[in-house]
Amino acid sequence: MRVISPQWYLNLLSQPDITAIFITLQLALTSTVLLILLGTPIAWWLARSRGVAKIIIEPIIALPIVLPPTVLGFYLLLAFAPDGIIGQWWLLATGKGLAFTFSALVIGSIIYSMPFYVQPLQVAFENIEQSLLDAAATLGATPLDRFLSVVAPLSSRGFITAICLAFAHTIGEFGIVLMIGGNIPGETRVLSIALFDHVESMEYGQAHVLALGLLAFSFTLLALVYTLNRRWQMRFASQS
Repeated sequence: MRVISPQWYLNLLSQPDITAIFITLQLALTSTVLLILLGTPIAWWLARSRGVAKIIIEPIIALPIVLPPTVLGFYLLLAFAPDGIIGQWWLLATGKGLAFTFSALVIGSIIYSMPFYVQPLQVAFENIEQSLLDAAATLGATPLDRFLSVVAPLSSRGFITAICLAFAHTIGEFGIVLMIGGNIPGETRVLSIALFDHVESMEYGQAHVLALGLLAFSFTLLALVYTLNRRWQMRFASQS
């Protein structure tokens, strides 16, 4: 019986496809780390805010869920162009264009995956009782101490779900990365675009290899998230 291993799977792939996999993983990891840094304060603010600004900010954050990726990619492409708002600033700061670069993919992925990170974390933050934070404050804990010692442990389930969803969503992106990154081998050609190229060229054998790999990855990640959620539910039930 053949043992299925990462090396066995890589042996089925061409070198350009292997490069596309590593670019995709690099993009997903970079975007997820930046989402943790940027999305966590946003999720906390949305969970605790009751002002008018929340009514505006919350739909903006959730917009990529319903907005076609090509629409968002089109407007980002205009913004990233040398005469665009972001593109002009980027050109002055770095001396290089932004559109059709890996940096453009990262920015686009952060925007497109933001709701998949923020919303699960926002729900976790909203479930934390204010009395626990008030008790920690009376003991002299600073806001940062309260977040690290009270909020983060109680929201660990939300953090894991948010990170997994953001990472998986970035892995599967297609429309937006094609619009703002193009299809440059070794730079912006990610896994989903490589799969599309094989299908368009009627190379169904290579397309099957990539598609089954994505299917196995997505199923494994979701199974992990559901398993962890069930364990937390069982642990909570036993403690109560």
